[in-house]
Parts: sequence; structure tokens; C-alpha cells
Amino acid sequence: MTEPAPARCRWLAPANAVAQGIARLPQAWLLWLGAALTWLSWPLLGRRRRYARINIALCFPGLDPRAQRRLLQATLRATVTGLLESLRAWFAPSSRLRGLVDVEGLQHLRAAQAGGRGVLLLTGHTPHLELGGRLLSEALGAPISIVVRRNNHPCVERFIDDARRRAFAATIAKKDVRALLRALAHGDIVAQAGDQDFNYQHAFVPFFGMPAATLTAIPELARRGNATVLPYWFQREADGRYRLWIEPQWPGWPSGDPTADAARYMRELEAVVRRHPEQYLWVHRRFKTRPAGAADVYR
Repeated sequence: MTEPAPARCRWLAPANAVAQGIARLPQAWLLWLGAALTWLSWPLLGRRRRYARINIALCFPGLDPRAQRRLLQATLRATVTGLLESLRAWFAPSSRLRGLVDVEGLQHLRAAQAGGRGVLLLTGHTPHLELGGRLLSEALGAPISIVVRRNNHPCVERFIDDARRRAFAATIAKKDVRALLRALAHGDIVAQAGDQDFNYQHAFVPFFGMPAATLTAIPELARRGNATVLPYWFQREADGRYRLWIEPQWPGWPSGDPTADAARYMRELEAVVRRHPEQYLWVHRRFKTRPAGAADVYR
């Protein structure tokens, strides 16, 4: 049983009520609300706007300034809307999710499960990442587990973790290697996005032409957990519905060369991001860790 919230977290009950209401909105209304909230919150997003503007300039140098501004605006709208889509992932009843997604490649996942092994679904950071996990769980008829970053604010973390537990089998902190290996060894399905900036166990590999500090440990984690790694992607299409697809493991991957494997991961992710570039999480400092002697791009 969940313990009563401490006095400083009394906002949790009304926040849950609001979240449940947003989660039940028709898709067109939710997308409209995301656009409206982006406009209203624009003055509050200064730091995130700056990170996104820098990332877009670095990764899309061929776009003229006007096109870069349009991509920045679309990125912020997708990011804010992604917060609402997370609420849908956590709070929406199954009936509200029907008809929202086209799922492809479930046969690859079921084939991996049939061998009795765990499955590590390797993906990238998108604003609606958790909605993808929920919709995949619905398609499978059972919740998957996800690797997450814990929030530093105890009340916010309580709100998010309680919500995630409604939608997913388990939440695994991104540095909790033991919990991840236990889940995989148990035969669970775990989704992980390993593409944020990593200042440990990393290699610098190209991502949109930039050297990006990228986690190299994925193949070793899969080996230790006796798991199959399958690429898994999720995007919103122009009509407001979603496409979720699972690919077979890339030929020749893992290769035994951690740097080459990380580079392949970034090439595949880049190809997916280019389909809908506004739906990548450009608001984080993807290039924070720099090669020796390279300047900080976010100054």
C-alpha cells in the first residue's frame, strides 16, 4: 500500500486528478493543448530553447536560419506535447489507447521470447518515449519494463514513479545494472534509450556529424543478462496517429568492437530521427561531454 504523502507533497492528489483528465482527452484535443501550452510556456523555456537551438545548428548546418527556427519551434511543441503524451501513457485506460498506433515487427520480439531469453529493446530519446512503451505493452497484452532516470525532487519522483508503476512492469534506474541484469535474466522485456550524453563507458562516435559520447556497454549488458537486443522505434505521424516498429537485430551486431557497435547504433538512430527531426529530444545537452581539447558547445 502506498504511504500517505508528506505535507509538502499534498499537491499530488489534485495533480493526479488533472493528469487523469488530460490522459483521457481525444487525440486532436491533446495535440491542440500541447501547442497551446508551448505558446504559453515559451518564456519559461529559455534554457531548453537555447540547448535545442545549438543542437539544431550543429546537426542541421544545411538548413537556412529560417528553417532552423521552424525546426526549433516544432521541436519545442513536440517536447511540451510529449509531457502530455507521458500522462496518457501513465493514466489512460486501455480503451482510450485503441486505434492510436500501428505496430510492426512484433514477430521479432515474439521469436526472441520463444527462445526463453530476455529482450533489451534499444531505442532513442523522444518526448513521447513512455507512450511508446505503454502502447507496446498494450499490443503485447502485458506490461514491459523500462530504464529511467530518477527525478531529484522527492515529490516529483513520487508522482512520476507511482504513475509509471500503473503502466509498466518495473522501472529500473539507469545506473542500476544489477536490476537490469536480473530482469533480463528472468526473461523480461526491457526498453532502454542509451543515447544521452555519457561521461562513463563511452566512445565518441558520429551523430549528425558531431562526436557524441555514446554508451558502449549495451552488448556486454545483453551478454551478461543472456538477452537479445532488438532496435525499437516510435514516432507520431502527420495524422496524429503513431507508428511503432521493432527491427531484427542488426546484421553483424554486436561485432566485438564496442566503438563500432556504438557507431552503428548512432547511425541507425540518426536515420530514424531524420524522418521526424522535431521529435528527437534536442532540448538536452547531447554533446555535453567533449573530446579532449574540444570547446564546450553550450557556453
